[in-house]
Amino acid sequence: MLSFNRFIIKEIYHIFRDKRTLLVMFGMPIAQLIIFGFAIRTEINDINIAVLDYSKDNITQKITNRLISSGYFKLHSILNNTGEIEKGFRAAHFKEVVVFEQNFAKKAEHEGEANIQLIIDASAPNVATLINAYTISIIQEASNDLKKSSIVPSFIVQPEFKMMYNPELKSVYLFVPGLLAIIMMLVCALMTSITITREKELGTMEILLVSPLKPVTIIIGKVTPYAILSLINATTILILGIVIFKLPFNGSIIFFYLETFLFIITTLALGILISTFSSSQQVALMISLAGLMMPTLLLSGFIFPIENMPYPLQLLSCIIPARWYLIIVKGIMLKGVGIEYLWKETIYLALFAIFFIVISIKKFKIRLE
Repeated sequence: MLSFNRFIIKEIYHIFRDKRTLLVMFGMPIAQLIIFGFAIRTEINDINIAVLDYSKDNITQKITNRLISSGYFKLHSILNNTGEIEKGFRAAHFKEVVVFEQNFAKKAEHEGEANIQLIIDASAPNVATLINAYTISIIQEASNDLKKSSIVPSFIVQPEFKMMYNPELKSVYLFVPGLLAIIMMLVCALMTSITITREKELGTMEILLVSPLKPVTIIIGKVTPYAILSLINATTILILGIVIFKLPFNGSIIFFYLETFLFIITTLALGILISTFSSSQQVALMISLAGLMMPTLLLSGFIFPIENMPYPLQLLSCIIPARWYLIIVKGIMLKGVGIEYLWKETIYLALFAIFFIVISIKKFKIRLE
């Protein structure tokens, strides 16, 4: 145990002696936070919506059909009461609820005005803005067509909207949780794969393997400092997001760190797996950047909504661990939900971790070629 502790301390000293490593681990996360938080802004297709229709008349049905047939929205469910709205948003079943008031057709015909309420999940603010704009545009087109067809001679539809979880539509509410996933992938997978590959490339891994420490202990000792530093990075990003960008944190901090640690284990195991296939640091770097960082950026839902992607890419995104971690972090921070709503994503992450660990153990060679 004493040898193992000294080995970890040696690895920590090695990291802090390397200025380039420190720059990557601590400089890049802060730079990314500033860039993504202030500079980047994002675009909808097949968005799941729900309808709460208190009137159930021919006009509300025509407007609903127009929304669904537009190609921008898919009807997920017909709600019966307002109590189902919050539950559906927390479970991420839909991103918008269209609420028709009672006696909609009668008010449109006799009073010349009828009201529709739009309730939108704004945890992804750019998407919420587009959903709101598309919905209002389609409703106005539907009302104009109804006037022309003389179903209702003259009436005005008044849409009222409410943004859930992010009423001010701040883009940083999306980018800070996304950066957590990117930074964990950068620090854990990329740095771990390069570190272990460097030991193999320099021949020092052979020296370690003939030491009293077992190979599994050596690997654990190698990745433990990165796990600790990743938790520190996650805490730093979280604090900066809350202090600088006023990001809310509505969920359990303990649950957040448990999920973050599970994601760290997943990415560390992935980094070890990459090192088993890599013959040099350059190869490990290229595999990590091309095989991990780019898919994480493009297919996790961090920048581009997954619903907008072609179906094959939507399927491919399912094997990106960052996709599920991003859903978890947004659910905890913005919606304040717990394991009762995020159990599926947690199981996916756990399965990824187990799979990568098992494959890494089988691939890791005690005798280096």
